Amino acid sequence: MRGRTGHLAWYRTDEAAAEVAFLHGFSDSAQCWEPLIGAMPGIRALAIDARGHGESGLPEEPVSYTAHRDDAALVLSSQPSAGAVIVVGHSMGAMAAAYLAAARPDLVRAVVLEDPPTGPPSVQQSPRGERQERAMVMPGWLAEVRALEVPARIARGRAADPDWPEDELEPWAVSKGQVNPDLFELPYRDPRPLTDLLAAITCPVLLIHGDTERGGLISTEYAERCARAAGGEFQAVHIAGAGHSVRRDKRPQYVAELTSFLRQHS
Repeated sequence: MRGRTGHLAWYRTDEAAAEVAFLHGFSDSAQCWEPLIGAMPGIRALAIDARGHGESGLPEEPVSYTAHRDDAALVLSSQPSAGAVIVVGHSMGAMAAAYLAAARPDLVRAVVLEDPPTGPPSVQQSPRGERQERAMVMPGWLAEVRALEVPARIARGRAADPDWPEDELEPWAVSKGQVNPDLFELPYRDPRPLTDLLAAITCPVLLIHGDTERGGLISTEYAERCARAAGGEFQAVHIAGAGHSVRRDKRPQYVAELTSFLRQHS
């Protein structure tokens, strides 16, 4: 079933309370989680379109991870609930999930971070101590993909990532055309370092990452820094041969790790 909460669009696998909430990465959409959810029969899931993505609206205010955090909290708070959920995020969605877990332990029972950005080592601040804003720029690759029709986008995705399961390609291609170009007219606020967020998270954390030489953002060395910084139970899993989109590059291994974690913390 599909619905809206304020400016945010979401879908849920059925009318029952979701046990797992999914937050997608930059330029993806909630629909991009459907292939993974379909590979996990019986999962009761909720997936949310981030602001400016998918079918969600875009408030005219600075883009920040606190805004993504509050958006996710708004949707989760409006859902039928049997208590806190496990939140799974990829890239931008993983950083948003970390923000949410740090600030709202009442909503998050455990969190899975798929190759999140590390955040800056130190955040430049204004004289008043506030994080400075900067302009966002649409990446060249995204502009090129958006200029293509969906079949051509699919073909481009297949050529770039021939190991992706076929069912990943259409949602990926469609989502690129759904990104609101006005997103790049709004100021962007840098996030906190991931290690700072992990220190504030008390629920169990699973960090899943791939190989940096294949485009992954998290190195083994940085994962070890995360483990030292973590304020609660923490596990890092490296899936060899995967890049930034770990679940797309190595779905069977990703599903096995995610399923094991869900069983432990459901």
